[in-house]
Amino acid sequence: MSRILIIEDEQKIASFVKQGFSQDGFVADVASNGIDGLHLATTSTYDLIVLDVMLPGRDGWSVLQEIRKHRPDQPVILLTALDAVSHRVKGLTAGADDYLVKPFAFSELMARVRNVLRRAPAHPMEMLRLDDLEMDLLRHKATRAGKALDLAPQEYRLLEFLLRHPGEVLTRMRLAEQVWDMNFDGDSNVVDVAIRRLRRKVDDAFAQKLIHTLRGVGYVLEQRNTHDEDQ
Repeated sequence: MSRILIIEDEQKIASFVKQGFSQDGFVADVASNGIDGLHLATTSTYDLIVLDVMLPGRDGWSVLQEIRKHRPDQPVILLTALDAVSHRVKGLTAGADDYLVKPFAFSELMARVRNVLRRAPAHPMEMLRLDDLEMDLLRHKATRAGKALDLAPQEYRLLEFLLRHPGEVLTRMRLAEQVWDMNFDGDSNVVDVAIRRLRRKVDDAFAQKLIHTLRGVGYVLEQRNTHDEDQ
């Protein structure tokens, strides 16, 4: 089942499009501004994103630019009232896979969606793995040694981000910005608390620890050959 993200601030249009996708067998999420939309686009996995250009928070051009930095192969269709040829050229040049002008018939949007999905890689990333830790992106579940991990939504997003950057030292600031979409306050312990909770579920029952601390720097998810204490 394909997942689609709709980034659209006009509630009637967003509801109409989401309902249409649902009736055609797609799972659709909606973000009503550019900030929330970018957060979902870069921390969750979608087969396609329908992106409006005129958005509160940050406009669709900048959202598309950031999506391309993080996920260059992510299929994106721009949906906008800007119908000048120059705007279409700008959108396609910026990396959009297609461009549809409002008002539109849902049947045309659906045809464009299916066309873009046909051109997309046949087998997008469905699983993230490190050692015996696995995350099934399609079924939205994680396991360790075959045992299901009972993760809260924020813990799931945190683990997904760690699994997408194995072996990479992730600072508290980067985790706060990417997972919580917030400016990091040096006095805040939100990241440390979340990591402790995640560790209890991912590592506590296993001899091989995967989440490691680099004191004063941040955290890293990796398989180590020894049981050395964290640095």
